Amino acid sequence: MKNRHPFYILFLLVISFYSYGQERPDHTLNKTVHQHSEIQAVKNGISFLAIGDFGRHGAFTQKEVARDMGTIAEILDMNFTISVGDNFYPTGVQSTQDYQWFSSFENIYTHHLLHEPWFVALGNHDYEGSVQAQIDYSKISRRWEMPDRYFERLIEIDKGKYLQLLVIDTNPFVTKYKANPEKYLGINDQDTNEQLKWIETKLANNDPKIVWKIVVGHHPLYTGGKRKNDSETKNTELIFEPILEKYKVDAYICGHEHDLQIIKKSNKKVMQFLSGAGSELRESGKIEGSLFAEAVPGFMAFTLTNNILKAYVIQSNEKDFKVIYQTEIKK
Repeated sequence: MKNRHPFYILFLLVISFYSYGQERPDHTLNKTVHQHSEIQAVKNGISFLAIGDFGRHGAFTQKEVARDMGTIAEILDMNFTISVGDNFYPTGVQSTQDYQWFSSFENIYTHHLLHEPWFVALGNHDYEGSVQAQIDYSKISRRWEMPDRYFERLIEIDKGKYLQLLVIDTNPFVTKYKANPEKYLGINDQDTNEQLKWIETKLANNDPKIVWKIVVGHHPLYTGGKRKNDSETKNTELIFEPILEKYKVDAYICGHEHDLQIIKKSNKKVMQFLSGAGSELRESGKIEGSLFAEAVPGFMAFTLTNNILKAYVIQSNEKDFKVIYQTEIKK
């Protein structure tokens, strides 16, 4: 036995060397995390993602975007996700049992933090199916939240200060949709005056505990993309911009255009974040006030404290993501 002892020592050395080699992937992982250190969680606040125009059975980079949403959600220890609408293409869903719930949502956004609440707006393609099915799915799903066509959430940020989040339905305000009720089902049953009154009543809340106001809708106030000169864009600006300005709304988050844009008009308070690159893309462009505009697959991420909102534009690539732009709003 004594003659075998040197071989035993050699065996231990080999095992130790092999074990050291097995530790090396951790160093590689740490390096990867460091590469994305420009986006970080906040200690005394909340974080959320914004995605739109996405539901295509995983096609057109939807899966890659979903993968990166999970990664960012983990980095930020995310609290919730915002959907700006067009949740299911091409014609919404027909019921709460529609297969698209699985092929375009449940089986795509699988990261455990993407099972935190989704506050969901309606897009025009959702109106081509059953809007009521999307509302009713809120009673089935633990994450899908659409209690009505428009709704409010008050979300605590830190130390008793709150974000007021309004999710509105911009579709009934689009004239060409109302002229085609066979396509946009139930569009003419919606009372736009009632919704406007509701929006103003909610935003008029001057409770000092509310330190941020964010409104979510499908249609943009402004865009440098395909619909730059469309009547629906001009009409959305005409109707909603005065209200958002009157009540000092900090941010309007929207989609409809299949790209990523951030626009801040020089003489306006509200900053618009357009996050419509959840799957299929269309050409983008810049206008007066454009801070960023790119037609790349991706989404937006936000961190929010009582004093500062930080926004990050995330581009999804084949194997990884990249932070391609960031901006902030300070109180």
